[in-house]
Formats: sequence, C-alpha cells, structure tokens
Amino acid sequence: GFVETPYRKVVDGQVTDDVDYLTADEEDRFVIAQANATLTDDLRFAETRVLVRRRGGEVDYVAGDDVDYMDVSPRQMVSVATAMIPFLEHDDANRALMGANMMRQAVPLIKSEAPLVGTGMEYRSAVDAGDVVKAEKDG
Repeated sequence: GFVETPYRKVVDGQVTDDVDYLTADEEDRFVIAQANATLTDDLRFAETRVLVRRRGGEVDYVAGDDVDYMDVSPRQMVSVATAMIPFLEHDDANRALMGANMMRQAVPLIKSEAPLVGTGMEYRSAVDAGDVVKAEKDG
C-alpha cells in the first residue's frame, strides 16, 4: 500500500475534527493549510489570507474559504528521526540532513538516560517502538 498521512477537514473556512488520511498523490489535488495557522475560538482562520500549499506543490496565500484541509501537526512533513533534531527550524539543510542520518544510524543505549536537550518526540518514539513499559495509572 501507500503511506497515508492525516489531515483535518476544512469546511467553509472552519476547521473540523474530521480527519481524512491522504496519500501523496491525493494531497496534490487539495489546498492544505499549515498546522500552526492561527485559528479563532470557533476554529476559523484568524487571518484573511492563509499560507497554504496548493495543487502541484505551489506555496501561496489564499482566503480561508478556499482551504480544503489543514495539517494535523507542524512536524507532519518530516520523519521521526528528523523531528528529534533539536532546533531543526534553525539548522542549515545540510546539517539537518546529516543529523537525521546520524539519528537513524544510532545504537540504543543499554542503560537509557534522559536527553539533555529534547524535542518532545522522544517519548512518542519510545512508546510507539514498544521499547518501554508503560503503567496504566500514575503512581
């Protein structure tokens, strides 16, 4: 099968809780807003023009009513290894690529330690990999 990624449906400029999973080919047919676009309390776009990626991969500003979907997370477009690079948005592209490759090739620790600098993705990665024991209740 094809890799699918989740997107929140936007109806008449209002972001809904409905989530559709789209393949790369399918998402090319829609206008998709970024996950960090500012929303009002009633889940409408706060700005009159919203930064989106349009059909064919073009980046543009459009009216909120013209948006079809919204990303679920700002980290949605990068891999797990890349998302765990601290301060990724401030890195040069070559350094980020090198860091992602190093992260992918890393060997797990026998005695694990908490990282000195983290991104918040470490917990999610460990739980999804099944490498941790998780209690059902606190305490």
